Amino acid sequence: MPEVSTQSRTVPVPGGSLDLAWAAVTDTGRRREVNQDAVFAAYPLFVVADGMGGHVGGEIASASTIDRLKAMVEAGTVNPQAIEKALVRAVKDIASHPEATDDGTGTTLTGVYLDTSGESAHWVTLNIGDSRVYLVREGSIIQITTDHSVVQELIASGRLSPDEAENHPYGNVITRAVGPSEGVTPDYVRLDVAQGDRFVICSDGLTKELTDYGIRHFLDENRDPAAAATAMLDAALENGGRDNITIIVLDVGTPEEPVDDTEESAGRGADESDSSTTED
Repeated sequence: MPEVSTQSRTVPVPGGSLDLAWAAVTDTGRRREVNQDAVFAAYPLFVVADGMGGHVGGEIASASTIDRLKAMVEAGTVNPQAIEKALVRAVKDIASHPEATDDGTGTTLTGVYLDTSGESAHWVTLNIGDSRVYLVREGSIIQITTDHSVVQELIASGRLSPDEAENHPYGNVITRAVGPSEGVTPDYVRLDVAQGDRFVICSDGLTKELTDYGIRHFLDENRDPAAAATAMLDAALENGGRDNITIIVLDVGTPEEPVDDTEESAGRGADESDSSTTED
């Protein structure tokens, strides 16, 4: 079992500061010989990549993508333009290994970053493929990202029910990926920052073994991010561990209240009370 630890950081945001705590874990699972997942969890970016293609092709795809995003974070700029430039570089990296990659090689990419560039802080989720970002807010769990998969398209068109989708033969077929043949732009969703929010970012190795409510159960039972991630991993392995499993748990603390005696603070408070989940 991999060792999992919780990291924490207080970060400046417009009008105050924000306490973050997170933990990440990845595991090969019980049926795969190689772990083709990759993960990066360091403020302000928290992402999971699930590679596919050949014995090492998926590893190359996910590692190349995560490496390029890590370099972007180290360069100091995280926004859609920087992310998409990093993905262009990752596509070139993947294509530079023709001996191990082909048109079937690629990787999902899913995660969240904190945007502090505006008058108030926002989370931005990004997604390509069928890894997922969940948000637990006020006791409810919400899947923020939408799967890019054949099954999801069938559900959206009304030709397949969610229950039928669970065992569909095309359950592993995704319709968008970061790969050597073409560039792909992620879907983005902006979210307001709220006290007590908990994010789960995961590859489908977790969601194959745990329902959304199972994920919420282990979050409710474990306040520490490392303990929650470990509990979910243990349960996924116990339920079969049919795929590589990667999990990030990210907790959002309470922002400090802005000073109330300025017009700027009053205006920001009005904006925040009006904020809601929106798509870019």
